[in-house]
Amino acid sequence: MTKSAPELPRYQVRSIALLPFTSIATPQARDQEDFFLPVPDSVRRSAISMGVPPEADSLPKKTLAVPGYAAEKVTELFWGRLQDWKGVRVLAPGESARVMLGNSEGLEKTPEQAAAQAAKRLNVDAALLGLVSAYRERVGSRLGADPPASVGFQVSVVAADGQVLWVGRYYERQRPMTEDLIGFLQRWAFVTAGELAEYGVDEVLKEFPFGRGEQ
Repeated sequence: MTKSAPELPRYQVRSIALLPFTSIATPQARDQEDFFLPVPDSVRRSAISMGVPPEADSLPKKTLAVPGYAAEKVTELFWGRLQDWKGVRVLAPGESARVMLGNSEGLEKTPEQAAAQAAKRLNVDAALLGLVSAYRERVGSRLGADPPASVGFQVSVVAADGQVLWVGRYYERQRPMTEDLIGFLQRWAFVTAGELAEYGVDEVLKEFPFGRGEQ
């Protein structure tokens, strides 16, 4: 699922700072919406399907810890795709992190406000920030897993003036062949969380409204 702000056409985004993703260490959410950063009212919902599971396959109701390496893993996946993205210059997360670490004022701001401030300090048009809300490794092998892998994250692009321009969300818990025949046959195996995250990043970036990826 992706959302774009009505103000998006007024912005020329030619440079983006990729900020290191963060993760929820011990999520207490009871439903899918609680797992993600709040989305401003100015951002409208798009009816784009990105392999988001049906309502019956919502995010886990119980508390699950997100491993510490998950945020870095998803950050690396986005950087791997965006570093050669055409039509927009993307700053590496390492460069963005140095600016954020040197800015103590960001501790008192919301993630979106801190992202906008980082964009200003880096002299770019916008910043991309993300939150990993679910990252569970499969228990088992490619032939059988219980539980299977699950991955969830949200990514946002915030302009240097603080306007949230675009939001992308992804969550998937791989289901067995008996529950999702077509989806399972696409992979022919129970994948790892890393493989599922890679798929999710690719799906989200299909609707990325800035520049364009490799065709």
